[in-house]
Amino acid sequence: MNTISSIIRTLSNEEKRSFISLLRQKNKRNDTKNIKLFKLLDNTSPHQDLDIQIYGKRAKGAYHALSKRLHDTLIDFIASKSFEGETSEEMEILKLLTVSRIFFEQKQYKIAFKTIHKAEQKAKTYDLFSILNEIYYTQVQYAHLNSGIVIEDLFSKFRNNKKSLQQEENLNLFYATVQHELLKNRRDAVPIIKNTLTKFGLSITQDLTFRSLFKILEITNQTAHITRDYYSILPFVEETYNQIDAKENLIDKHSFYHIQILYYVANSYFRNKNFKTSQEYLSLMHLQMEKHQKKYFRRFFPQYTLLETFNLNYLNQAERAIQILENFDYEKHKDQITYLLDLKLSLIVCYFQQQRFKEALSTLNDFYHSDHWYTEKGGISWVIKKNLIEILLHIELDHIDVVESRVNSFKKKHGAHLKKNDENQVLEFLKLATLCYHTPEVLTNEEFKYKVQNSLISSTNPEQEDIFDMSFYAWIKSKVNHTNLYETTLNLLR
Repeated sequence: MNTISSIIRTLSNEEKRSFISLLRQKNKRNDTKNIKLFKLLDNTSPHQDLDIQIYGKRAKGAYHALSKRLHDTLIDFIASKSFEGETSEEMEILKLLTVSRIFFEQKQYKIAFKTIHKAEQKAKTYDLFSILNEIYYTQVQYAHLNSGIVIEDLFSKFRNNKKSLQQEENLNLFYATVQHELLKNRRDAVPIIKNTLTKFGLSITQDLTFRSLFKILEITNQTAHITRDYYSILPFVEETYNQIDAKENLIDKHSFYHIQILYYVANSYFRNKNFKTSQEYLSLMHLQMEKHQKKYFRRFFPQYTLLETFNLNYLNQAERAIQILENFDYEKHKDQITYLLDLKLSLIVCYFQQQRFKEALSTLNDFYHSDHWYTEKGGISWVIKKNLIEILLHIELDHIDVVESRVNSFKKKHGAHLKKNDENQVLEFLKLATLCYHTPEVLTNEEFKYKVQNSLISSTNPEQEDIFDMSFYAWIKSKVNHTNLYETTLNLLR
């Protein structure tokens, strides 16, 4: 039953109303129980004895049959909604291919060949090799009905496309292998990426398609996110982007990928504390978002805003960043929950760095779901950062009882995960933060200062330190030196 509840949670309120309306249309009898079950499962309270609640008695068989029907109807509803809203090039080409096959079956060969030729040209424009494979397969099947087709040319296109399709499949294998290897070794990201590219016969210097280069950059960005090692990966990102930038004539044909690529590059520079260069790539990203009647503007605006406010905050323009985050239309972009969570957390951090602790706590209280829910939506790293900033807030507001309970809860929930992933610095930070709170006299102790400096940050390679780790470290440093937190943070990052 958790499956159905999870599916329902993916629906917006408008979609829930639409689904209930659909059930009413489908129900042929007034005593159908599917709407009642849907509403019960939409409730966040524990789901116990649902058969009794629905039928007034034990009825496990009827209840399971009802549940299965509701599950299947939900799947059909979500799939239909997806196709209704699908406006991508892939969908348009698939429609042309499907229609051409219908024309072939109905012996309308002239219009069939014309339609499938149109599908082929569009698919070639966007490097859609899997669809092209189906197109060429269909053309080969009916080639004998068109005397204008040079069969060897058609076979050649079919075989060349097979090679491109194999290359794309190798990229998928590359992605899966990198993710698997990172589970075993989180710290050697660049060698893993390069060795895996070689393993599957891939190289960013060869004539890869725009989509393939995008895929490599996407995987690289995800790898950096997992390992938090953006420093080592930046040269590889730059090298890959140079290959993409050289394909200037294809950029407008791949607007979606190009915008996302610019975000990846801008994010890599931000995470390496090169804020001005990051802003330059963000400006290019915004320019692309404005193109084609702003086709992709709404889709990318939340992540653009997130990175823009990050840069502003660390470029000593915190008030401007806060103003943008406060005025952001969260309701309009509610379908992009991951970025909305990041935006809200960023606002809390900005408030915190400006010592606006009550406003930060008020915003934090908007997070009313469980940590399990937020882990599903935003990931474990987001939850850890959220819980850490919550502990620091309660320390600053001197909520002594809350601090104790939150610290104990944090260690219980995340201790094993952090140790397993070699992130002991987080636990060390928490230990030192609570020590500062409970025994503030240690702040003048030279031994304590030495421990802070050497256990939380590298004195030899500070440029390789993660920017968010350094922001937390700045909090303890400001306590030790009795300095302003925001100024301490900016000075540390310089």
